[in-house]
Amino acid sequence: MVLYFAKFHKNKNNQYEVSFPDLEPNAATYGDTLEEALQSAHDSLTGYLLTQEDFDEEVPEPTDNPDKFNIVAPDFLVPVQVDLKLEREKEQNKFVKKTLTIPAFVNTLAKEANINFSATLTDALKEKLNLQ
Repeated sequence: MVLYFAKFHKNKNNQYEVSFPDLEPNAATYGDTLEEALQSAHDSLTGYLLTQEDFDEEVPEPTDNPDKFNIVAPDFLVPVQVDLKLEREKEQNKFVKKTLTIPAFVNTLAKEANINFSATLTDALKEKLNLQ
């Protein structure tokens, strides 16, 4: 897990501009809403870090003291955390075989309905884990 601070600035078009002071000018992004900007910040940081890793490029260490950045209101800092191992697994999109136990009658009905067990389990797990 790595954690970098993102600086959020609301521009004259009412958009949130996002930059990472430790990584400037890299990994900058924006969003029309705060929620969108937060998601974009995570995606931008993830993409930047994975790309740097792919090309064996050095990445500056994240600052552990946000006061160092001297942010002036209304700008603000948000910590953005990335699990590079998990993000790399998502990128590679490998599949693993799982064995599970379900009631026999559910198995029978699902087979008769031509339900794809893998797709159904994947969808249910994504929903349960609040994944997109």
